[in-house]
Amino acid sequence: MSKRTLALMAAFTASSIYAVNHTLAKGVMPIYIKSFGFILLRVLGAGILFWLISIWAPKEKIAKSDWPRILACACFGMVLNMLSFFWGLELSTPINSSVMITVSPILVFILSAVLIGEKITWVRAVGILLGFAGALGLILFGDEVRQDAPNIPLGNTLFILNAAFYAIYLVLVKPLTAKYHSITLMKWFFAIAIVINFPITIAEFNEVQWTSLPMDVVWKMVFVVVGTTFLTYLLNVYALRELKASTIGAFIYLQPLLAIAFAMVMGADALNIVKVVAAVLVFIGVYLVTKVSKRKRET
Repeated sequence: MSKRTLALMAAFTASSIYAVNHTLAKGVMPIYIKSFGFILLRVLGAGILFWLISIWAPKEKIAKSDWPRILACACFGMVLNMLSFFWGLELSTPINSSVMITVSPILVFILSAVLIGEKITWVRAVGILLGFAGALGLILFGDEVRQDAPNIPLGNTLFILNAAFYAIYLVLVKPLTAKYHSITLMKWFFAIAIVINFPITIAEFNEVQWTSLPMDVVWKMVFVVVGTTFLTYLLNVYALRELKASTIGAFIYLQPLLAIAFAMVMGADALNIVKVVAAVLVFIGVYLVTKVSKRKRET
């Protein structure tokens, strides 16, 4: 099996885990653990796992010139990205979260246009407008009354921030994957993330009644730590060694389809006309923004 095929399989697996996470993580917040407390559990658990397996990984020294980029990756990928997503999920719904994160490729393109002068064609301009129209529709009109979703507009706004932070992380981490082993990067990213997240999240972490948690809640927490955090970050960094950041970003299209199906099967969420229209607008917008000619098509 080729390295490219393995990388594509890794990216697909990561997206599938993320899709299930929308419903499972929502199922334990905020009754058993609040969003910020969950983040400390994630970075602590994943950090310990990465440092343990680093015993068998190649021993690499980080160049001084790379530390600022590593710090930035940790901030955008393991602090701002996680905090905004889980806070948004606590306030909104699984289907909303899965739709809103698909604006990430649009944000990647906008960043590329601003930072490196990538050309904005009229087709891409229409795509940007459609994508954000769908996102704005969910923010303004996706406010169905739900006891477990106390502030859907704010939650949906946080999902857009999450998508932006993740887009920045993908762009920043790509050069590092060519220089360092995946385990080396992850152990340092999460070590830094623990330090930064700790003062922000420790209060909610201490509120958790750990000894009285139901077993099904414990298993959901384990899935979020081991699956959604440890495995997905490892799989995506591995995939980035063989694939371009935009190719990894394309797998985000799968998440809404898988997440919506899983949420509906589990009875955790339901579709309505606003969500359907918003999803269609976002998907068309992302398609137009990421569409390239055959000559320029990325691998």
